[in-house]
Amino acid sequence: MRSHQVRLNNGITMPAIGLGTYSFQYDRETAELAIRIALKMGYRHFDTAKIYGSEPAVGSALTKAILDGTVERGDIFVTSKLWGSDHHDPVSALKQTLQILGMEYVDMYLVHWPVKFKPWACQAVPKEEDFEELDLESTWAGMEKCLEMGLCRCIGVSNFSSKKIERLLDFASVAPAVNQVEMHPMWKQSKLRETCAHHKIHLSAYSPLGAPGNAWGSMAVVDNPIIQAIAQKHNATPAQVALKWGLSKGSSVIVKSFNQNRMKENMGCFDVKLDDQDFFEIDKLEQWKIMRGECYVNQTTSPYRTLRDLWDDEI
Repeated sequence: MRSHQVRLNNGITMPAIGLGTYSFQYDRETAELAIRIALKMGYRHFDTAKIYGSEPAVGSALTKAILDGTVERGDIFVTSKLWGSDHHDPVSALKQTLQILGMEYVDMYLVHWPVKFKPWACQAVPKEEDFEELDLESTWAGMEKCLEMGLCRCIGVSNFSSKKIERLLDFASVAPAVNQVEMHPMWKQSKLRETCAHHKIHLSAYSPLGAPGNAWGSMAVVDNPIIQAIAQKHNATPAQVALKWGLSKGSSVIVKSFNQNRMKENMGCFDVKLDDQDFFEIDKLEQWKIMRGECYVNQTTSPYRTLRDLWDDEI
């Protein structure tokens, strides 16, 4: 698995495939078991967030694995995220995350969305009165403080458009190492990939399969006839084709499945070899963003009046 790494702009390497742990539909025991199985399969990157509710399971499973010698802390990569209600104090938020995880540091800490909420607004779908004016400069200063204090090895962002990346770089002392966004063959993020590459910011793909199985997800990617035909051609699965497409674009991929067979199937994406004709066919696919973020848009309290404001026309 050491060969399947991406190097970030600070010199740190990150596994090219990660296990997403958004787990509202699973109990803690199920999540812990899935993480333990994933470790045995070779997964070394585990992606969590305060709002996912999975930090306790991730921390417990990884701690047990470290204590029993299954893996060393230095061989795993843990990502968590700053929720909108914690923009006031990223240092305290990360310290709380570390306490829950039972770890001295996380490898990556991301600003989950470019949205700020009141301190008590800790639900995934905010109410209209929960929004506050976003002060990204102050938030990022707090993120840089987390890095300076050794609470994390890297800092980055999630769900940031090209314009928001450029704006952040205007005042950042430390550039984000990662921008984690939705990306798959039906939402290719061509402009954003170009922007991130120009600034040496790694683009990491969440929902690389379209998030089938999640309440907001879709089967459109893996059910697409072109993706299925390419899979049949290579004796692969549609999921493996979609993941290999993302990897081929230089991105890492965060896959979310606690099903043992699908977890193993997803790891098989590294063995798939796509050719020029495959990429040509995928390039013809109609583009469709699945995670649109409608709940972060309103006409009164949000800084974003429309979806185009939120994504700066990258939608």
